[in-house]
Amino acid sequence: MWPRSSLLWARKKLTSWPSEARDKAPVQASDIQPRTVPRHLAIIMDGNNRWARREGYPGVAGHQAGAEVVREIVSACESRGIRYLTLFAFSSENWGRSRAEVRALLALLSRYLRNEVAKLASDGVRLRVIGRRDRFSPRLQRLMAKAEETTATGDRATLTLALDYGGRWDVTQVTQSIACDVASGKMLPDDINEDTISQRLATAELPDPDLCIRTAGETRVSNFLLWQFAYAEFWFTEVLWPDFDETVLDLALADYAVRERRFGVRPLLHRY
Repeated sequence: MWPRSSLLWARKKLTSWPSEARDKAPVQASDIQPRTVPRHLAIIMDGNNRWARREGYPGVAGHQAGAEVVREIVSACESRGIRYLTLFAFSSENWGRSRAEVRALLALLSRYLRNEVAKLASDGVRLRVIGRRDRFSPRLQRLMAKAEETTATGDRATLTLALDYGGRWDVTQVTQSIACDVASGKMLPDDINEDTISQRLATAELPDPDLCIRTAGETRVSNFLLWQFAYAEFWFTEVLWPDFDETVLDLALADYAVRERRFGVRPLLHRY
């Protein structure tokens, strides 16, 4: 599934990695087994503006190039058996960017929802949107609802777009919901456990992410899926999002495939 030639090509492409990151990239094709593909992959797509500056283009061109990569990666994840893909497309903090950049981002989102939904539906991909919707225009809210309705029967994969999303907002809205139920007598404080919270998060219908990829050299989660990342693996690359492609994705999957996930449990040592 991941040919050695592709992985070697990706190694050359990522020469800007810090040396310690390169040293930790085990990418032997023989190490990868299909059963080790993450069930749920989350991606923090970063670096559009830096890509535009590097190429001498206006900032909006970076976002346009990044949108093209989304189409490729959605298809690549589906073909590799990744059932759930969640993309951090527009954070709660993104409203603080310049008015022109916000308009450009929302225009690209509108175009994506209009142009890509038919293909997602034909490919059996269900589209979901998580985050606050009330701060988007009524027209954009209708596009989101229509996209979800059109793809509702997709059973091959689920693509989730995090829009006006923040992990702290997510936990806050769950806390408010639980507080209301306790105040009204619908539940007791002792009834609250981890499942109570997980079942009220925006991602309640999704399994927790197994792997998170972040591009552009940043090594933080930026208020994304804070509760859900409890046992996720992380893979960071200096590749800018518009340069991200299937080969870089395969490098991340190869690295994930040879990791030992313990979920906080120390393996038993056998005595001989």
